[in-house]
Amino acid sequence: MGPESIFKPEFPEDFLRRAYNEVKRGTAPYQSVQRYKLALLIHENRHMNNEEAGRRIGLSGRQVRRRRKRWAAGDFSVRDRERQGRNRVFPPCGPGTGKGGSL
Repeated sequence: MGPESIFKPEFPEDFLRRAYNEVKRGTAPYQSVQRYKLALLIHENRHMNNEEAGRRIGLSGRQVRRRRKRWAAGDFSVRDRERQGRNRVFPPCGPGTGKGGSL
């Protein structure tokens, strides 16, 4: 398939326990469950390449690599990082703006 990943995180027991509980829970957000499943898969198959892990979980190889790299550095979060820069501002919409609104 592809080369073996160079990032092989060592997951703490409390993170693995939380991952297992979140995957079992029926009401956890899908994105979190997907990332916890990835962590459990990597924990049990450390030598699996990123493409194969992504195929099994429903992520791209690039997403798997990014998550593995982050976990290998010791950041065991499944949340997205805060984005840098200014928040996007959308133009106003409504009466008097010429876009939408009542006629």
